[in-house]
Amino acid sequence: MSSTASPAAGANSRRWLALGLIAAAQFMVIMDTSIIGVALPEIQRDLGFAPQDLSWVFNAYVVAFGGLLLLGGRLSDLLGARRLFALGWLVLGVGSLVAGLADTVAVEIAGRAVQGAGSALIAPSALTLLFMTFGANPKELTKALALYGAAAPAGGTAGVFLGGVLTEYLSWPWVFFINLPIALAVLALTPGAMPAGTAQRGRIDLLGALTVTLGLAAVVFAVVRVPEEGWASPSTLVAGAIGIALLVAFVALQAGSSAPLMRLGIFKATNLAAANIAQLLLGAAWIPMFFFINLYLQQVLGLGAFASGAALLPMTVTIMLGMVAVAPRLTAAYGPKAMTVGGLVVLGAGLVWLSRIDADGSFAVDVLPATLVTAAGMALAFIPSLSTALGAAAPEEGGLAAGIVNTSYQVGSALGLAAMTVVAAAYGSDQVGDLAAMTDGFSAGFLGAAGIALAGAVVTGIGWKTVRTETAAESVPAGR
Repeated sequence: MSSTASPAAGANSRRWLALGLIAAAQFMVIMDTSIIGVALPEIQRDLGFAPQDLSWVFNAYVVAFGGLLLLGGRLSDLLGARRLFALGWLVLGVGSLVAGLADTVAVEIAGRAVQGAGSALIAPSALTLLFMTFGANPKELTKALALYGAAAPAGGTAGVFLGGVLTEYLSWPWVFFINLPIALAVLALTPGAMPAGTAQRGRIDLLGALTVTLGLAAVVFAVVRVPEEGWASPSTLVAGAIGIALLVAFVALQAGSSAPLMRLGIFKATNLAAANIAQLLLGAAWIPMFFFINLYLQQVLGLGAFASGAALLPMTVTIMLGMVAVAPRLTAAYGPKAMTVGGLVVLGAGLVWLSRIDADGSFAVDVLPATLVTAAGMALAFIPSLSTALGAAAPEEGGLAAGIVNTSYQVGSALGLAAMTVVAAAYGSDQVGDLAAMTDGFSAGFLGAAGIALAGAVVTGIGWKTVRTETAAESVPAGR
């Protein structure tokens, strides 16, 4: 009897290998935003960053990532998702090499921007490939989306861990070099694991791409500068005004174009707009929480970077288990609208609880139970809103839908973090050394984030249309 595996078994193993590569993409995109935190002091010392410019090691990545996501989504449709996925990893690898070898401030910032550009190509094409691979089976698609979603908090926590370990035992360039073997492995495995897909005929709306990329970049630039410059500073106002003007021009261009970068009619798809609003506000509430809890653990409770990462493991495990084992079943039973709204409410409640932190507090009392509640809320809301945002679009616009939802979450994250940083500073978070004042500031940031989550629940509940007996399977159109 032959022991050769059947073609069906081979195809099945390739699908799950593809999911592993797609999850690795999500893991890396998020990890690259968190891994540099511990390394920043050494980067500043070795490269000569001025204190006011050091944040651009982070911001250059965020600006390039947020500004290029829509273009990445459109290119995924035009060039083919697998081709763009591979290209994105190549660009990310080049950026990581440049950032790791940098010996000047300008080269370091340029390398981080190239990393962000690579991630902007990877993120939408990865989601398109996920739908291409699992879209024919709604049950498997829900499981695949859950694993994809769980890779994000794992990447965030792993970044804190790895940043501390690599910086302490090797040197800061290794927080960038670690991307290289992963990129090479993904590039080697992608051709045999990913579906080839088909490239579409069409031209790239270069003027539209330029206006939306510069517009989003200018808005994100304005937002990430707020904690340093203030909302009313000339640099913030000018950059924000330019960004808004460019985005208005982009909408006008798309309305009159025969081959737009983003077909405006896509937002007529049932619940696509509502699901994207949910993702935007989910990011705006979640990222400030993750940011402030790290600061509270390290600056108030006195934990080191590695210990802080360990302290966040229960939250990470809760999110991963919730997304993989709990959220899909509840979504199938109650529908994506109920789960998204309910998840945002639970997230808001957890943030209110977290706002009760104390300067003389402890991890077990002040942090652990509240973060487990916020993790449960994130797990419940993320997958149903993401699957609805992706599933509402026609198959030929999968890359565009993925670009839009990634943009929504990333822009929401940047806006929420900037706004809550200002709120927290107004209540004392910037008074380093005064533990009571810093705790009051972090508490205010948690309360503000709770307000965002609860507002998201209200807006989503009003705007989301219930379609028949809406379930997770029914939220994915046939043929996806």
